[in-house]
Amino acid sequence: MAEASRTVVIDRPIDEVFAFFTTPSNDPSWRTQVKEISGQPHEGARIHQVVKGPGGTDFPSDMEVTAFEPPTRYAFRVVVGPVRPEGEFRLTSVGNQTEVTFHLRAEIKGLKALALARPAQSAMDTEVHGLETAKRLLEGT
Repeated sequence: MAEASRTVVIDRPIDEVFAFFTTPSNDPSWRTQVKEISGQPHEGARIHQVVKGPGGTDFPSDMEVTAFEPPTRYAFRVVVGPVRPEGEFRLTSVGNQTEVTFHLRAEIKGLKALALARPAQSAMDTEVHGLETAKRLLEGT
């Protein structure tokens, strides 16, 4: 199983932070692997995205929104692509700041695990580390 998680505290109110992470057009600014993304998140919605893959190959990686609970929780699962992780944002208000935890996990079985486990782990590590960029963008630093 590949898994990655990261928590940051962002110096912005929770509603603003939730809106940022649930606006797909913001994703390319902090998720370096996103080439294109479109859709309107709500529970059950499908978000189309194309991401950079190993060796410069781009591939579709569409997501289904599995939870949309403003302003504290946003979750999804990838439904198209070679690896299909599940992800979740958990937000907690801490005064005028917001603690954000972003967690990803993917179960990769069989022969697929031999070829994809390491690249999937690397991609998920990159995704959760993108929270640092999102923090800088939201704080204007």
